Amino acid sequence: MTGWQRDLDGGPADAADRDALPTSAQVEVAAETFRMLSSSTRLLIVRILVDAEHDVTSLAELADASVQAVSQHLAKLRLAGLVGSRREGRRVIYTVDDPHVVTMVEEIFEHIAPDGSLAPDPDERRPQRRSRR
Repeated sequence: MTGWQRDLDGGPADAADRDALPTSAQVEVAAETFRMLSSSTRLLIVRILVDAEHDVTSLAELADASVQAVSQHLAKLRLAGLVGSRREGRRVIYTVDDPHVVTMVEEIFEHIAPDGSLAPDPDERRPQRRSRR
């Protein structure tokens, strides 16, 4: 049994516990999403795009990175489905349209204070976790 299949007391998990767990496919995709965002430059690019759409030149300026580096990061983010794009004439405009990505990125930055420390916990917004027996 994996750690996911055991209760805190070490006993086997019941069916309700297993049903509440993500599938292995979900875990793999989530891990890949976090891998994509583990680059500080990619995370900053996504954060910038959460606020407004930009072309690669303005993204490079805002991220204080080269156009070439930002372009390579954008290619990875597009391939992962975290960033979308559309063509406007000769320019390519990048966006973050997925509300789940927007929420995830906004939440992480709400959790971290401007000085890099963890921000105080907000008022309870999530439902309480189920208590374990």
